[in-house]
Amino acid sequence: MKRIYFMILFAALATIVYAQTDDKGYKEGAWVLKGVTGVNMSQTAMSNWSAGGENSVAGNAYLNGSLTHKSGNWLWVTNLVLDYGLSKTKSQGMRKSSDKIGLSTQLGYSTNNVWFYTVMADLNTQFAKGYNYPDKSHYISNFFAPAYSNVALGMEYRPKSNYSIFLSPASTKMTFVCDDYLSDLGSFGVDPGDHFKIEAGAYLKARAELPVMENVNLITTADFFTPYSKDFGNVDVNWDVLISMKINKVLSATLNMTLKYDNDVKTFEDDGTQRGPKVQFKEILGIGLAYNF
Repeated sequence: MKRIYFMILFAALATIVYAQTDDKGYKEGAWVLKGVTGVNMSQTAMSNWSAGGENSVAGNAYLNGSLTHKSGNWLWVTNLVLDYGLSKTKSQGMRKSSDKIGLSTQLGYSTNNVWFYTVMADLNTQFAKGYNYPDKSHYISNFFAPAYSNVALGMEYRPKSNYSIFLSPASTKMTFVCDDYLSDLGSFGVDPGDHFKIEAGAYLKARAELPVMENVNLITTADFFTPYSKDFGNVDVNWDVLISMKINKVLSATLNMTLKYDNDVKTFEDDGTQRGPKVQFKEILGIGLAYNF
């Protein structure tokens, strides 16, 4: 059932990519920088409010950008995603609402500017400690705990500059848990006391940057990995979607969604009970200041 679900997700992504494209082109010999960055804020203030509630403030800062350089048959593409958010209420205090560091780079060589022989590397981690709220006595994640890195060699299909699909039968997934407390617990699939785990497997990465309609842009990236082990066919998924909607010259609304599944990552119930792996989903809708570049 899980495999069918993931296949449906990928089919939906592929449909979006092929149905709407906008070829922005490359600038031969030039460095092309594009993306979106901004700050979202929300605030609730109450005084003698009979319906109940409490004062709150929340905000997040984000960046999603790419840097592309094409020279002859060579193409170098680097993508960076940063996101960090906090929320505060009187009863719950300060909490982290979003936290992401994502960096990927790939170098490809092509003779037809459609199929590229490509080597790719990426790194995904977070800025600060994470907790299974309301429990604030024990953290469940930290900077570089976990950190995931894929190094892959394969072929990239890039018929236009704003979308691509990378396929690799020769990939390694590395998991870092550089925190003694979490390492001793055996978090994120490492053996208790270890800080590192490596797996060989097959890897697929799809990315698209699309204008959905006037003043509405979408950036989406989906990663799929399955190891060459007894768990072959059990696919790890990381799918990010950012929709940026420009209201006027100053204001913009953003919808940021992430779907994850990792067979090595345990989940927690509201009472703190640890369970097996589940599909994880996060969504942030905000209005604030944004700059498209």
